[in-house]
Amino acid sequence: MLAAIFVAVCFSTPVEQLASLPSKVRMLSGYSTSFDLGLPAMATVETSGKDVLSVNGQRQKTIPVQLDKSLHIETKQPGEAEIRMKLFGIVPFKSMHVDVIPSVNVIPGGQSIGVKLRSNGILVVGYNLVRRKGDSISPGEQSNIRIGDTIVKIDGHSVTTVEQAGKWIREAGEQQRPLQMTIMRHHEVINCKVIPQKDAQSQTYRIGLYIRDSAAGVGTLTFYDPDHHVFGALGHVISDADTGQPFHGNGQIIHATVTSIDKGESGQPGEKRSIFVDEDKIVGRITKNSDFGVFGTMQKSPDQSLIGKAIPIALAEQVHEGSAKILTVLNGQRVQAFDIDIVNVMKQGAPATKSMVIKVTDQALLAKTGGIIQGMSGSPIIQDGKLVGAVTHVFVNDPTKGYGVYIEWMLNEAGVQTKAKQSNAQASGSYASLGLAL
Repeated sequence: MLAAIFVAVCFSTPVEQLASLPSKVRMLSGYSTSFDLGLPAMATVETSGKDVLSVNGQRQKTIPVQLDKSLHIETKQPGEAEIRMKLFGIVPFKSMHVDVIPSVNVIPGGQSIGVKLRSNGILVVGYNLVRRKGDSISPGEQSNIRIGDTIVKIDGHSVTTVEQAGKWIREAGEQQRPLQMTIMRHHEVINCKVIPQKDAQSQTYRIGLYIRDSAAGVGTLTFYDPDHHVFGALGHVISDADTGQPFHGNGQIIHATVTSIDKGESGQPGEKRSIFVDEDKIVGRITKNSDFGVFGTMQKSPDQSLIGKAIPIALAEQVHEGSAKILTVLNGQRVQAFDIDIVNVMKQGAPATKSMVIKVTDQALLAKTGGIIQGMSGSPIIQDGKLVGAVTHVFVNDPTKGYGVYIEWMLNEAGVQTKAKQSNAQASGSYASLGLAL
């Protein structure tokens, strides 16, 4: 009989509700949440961080609570706190760790931007043959330089442009001496020697490699943080079109205007056709190109914003299935809002690029683009008045659907959360690469 009573109590709805309470909770400072308890009994709640949060409107260390009511937590400032519940003030039955994160407000983007990115070093994207009397060879390939390698030094000199590399190759060829190359291959430093050969047809010295030092293209701005003057865009890495290797370097963003739209179809993604405008006017400077987009500094709020003021961001666990909007440009430089549904959200304890599945429902957008198209990467996703993510990829076989990334992961890459903590403590683009054969 005691066993039956014990089992019945354990599987009762109030006990199941208590058991389902999370052991860890993340919240933004200045926000609140409630948990339904549902057990007809008295308890006490002990908190270790009364300056960090309040429970049921009270901030003392020990708080009496009625378990058939809700437990209301309101955060005050960033920090950590432990909430321990004791039945009748004696029997411990639940602990909850609360991590209060600095709240961040940013201005959503949506503007079309031109991206100019220069690599740290020069990227090897292919081999070409140097014609000699009787044969043709690629000295670079014979020296074990591989496609996807980045040449960072030549004869001890840092190299950043194809023009520099061409000059040193010519000088070494005329002097009939080998070049000392330092290359990066998957974060590994490799040294090798290459002997330039004179091409019989062009009468120039070459090492038999196609190389690139930069990339350019268009995408969409995701956010601007006015407190720390940083931005994020694209939502995915800029990679070389031939090798798939990411460009590691810095660059600039400038204004772009959309001139036409190629509508997407099943099996054939669409594309925004855009041109750079006011190329001498630098909107922002790129300092980082990562899996989550390009990031850097921007001194003022960008032009053409649809939402001119900063709005709250949502943590990953606050994003939910349901209606939302994306901000993007379809013509000229005018940012518009379009309806979408978030149809699936992924539970991600660590940053990952494919955080949610979205579906375009706006009939005007579907009629114009067919759904998600290249150049839309980075378009901000707004839900419940908060910036929750950015568009990243399209489903090739269904252009009405695509992936989005949580805005939290982009903010981490931009260093916004870190900057916010420091401040509190103190107080689908389409890219064309530019290259040359040497």
